[in-house]
Amino acid sequence: MAEWFLNGAAVEQVAASDRGFQYGDGLFETIAIRDGQARLWSYHMDRLQKGCTRLNIDMPAMSGLSDSLNAALQQSNALSGYSVVKIIVSAGTGLRGYGRISADSPTVLLGVFPAAPLSINSYRDGIDTVLCQTRLAVDSPTAGLKTLNRLEQVLARSEFVNTGEFEGLTMDADDNIICGTMSNVFFVNNNAILTPSLDRCGVKGVMRRHVIQTLEEQGVDVHIQPVTLADLQDVDEVFVSNSQFGVMPVSSCSDLHWAVGKTTQKVMSIMADSGVVECR
Repeated sequence: MAEWFLNGAAVEQVAASDRGFQYGDGLFETIAIRDGQARLWSYHMDRLQKGCTRLNIDMPAMSGLSDSLNAALQQSNALSGYSVVKIIVSAGTGLRGYGRISADSPTVLLGVFPAAPLSINSYRDGIDTVLCQTRLAVDSPTAGLKTLNRLEQVLARSEFVNTGEFEGLTMDADDNIICGTMSNVFFVNNNAILTPSLDRCGVKGVMRRHVIQTLEEQGVDVHIQPVTLADLQDVDEVFVSNSQFGVMPVSSCSDLHWAVGKTTQKVMSIMADSGVVECR
């Protein structure tokens, strides 16, 4: 069960007038806690800062967020060794109506969730995915950000909630593969690593950023470009990334099947060496 904290104090509810509840007017970050440390903290804070700037919400002080996180972990019954912290920053309470000028008194909530590593078989053999019918709207002014508006992901994930696949891949209206419902996706084609451009829609995940930057530091290029549904027929390997599970190979998407290839295994090894313990 999650435990929630508001300004360091345990809470069980938020105001009904909060704009996050009313309109999804806010952002969130879901952070992996490993051995008491917030993994990729600076990346999460950078994305949160960009989101606050875009939504015209005063960014909470990073030092204050860090202190609140540490306090929440100390008070929580969840294990600090392996858990999940969700930070929500909403535009705060306000009068009814969509419009606002700015949000200088945001609501900041921290939720602490127990977690456990996924099966080693998923990292060794790969996961099953499905191609979702729900399309992502393009040219969104919040493309790349992690806003509280996740209805597209809710609808897409509901398509396979009872069918057993681990993840679903989503497309835009032009048949471009964009991302998973909770992950980013990478493709290997003739040993080249590709990942979809997220300038028009999708979420720029912090683990995606970590994968790209770490691989480039190792001299491995990652090509950010459109990847179409037709291209999916020809790729050699597929893997997905997420802040919680790191990197996992994909063994199938609907009727398509792939082996867990050497390039994916190399990426996972590099990620393990960078501190993403799940990839070992």
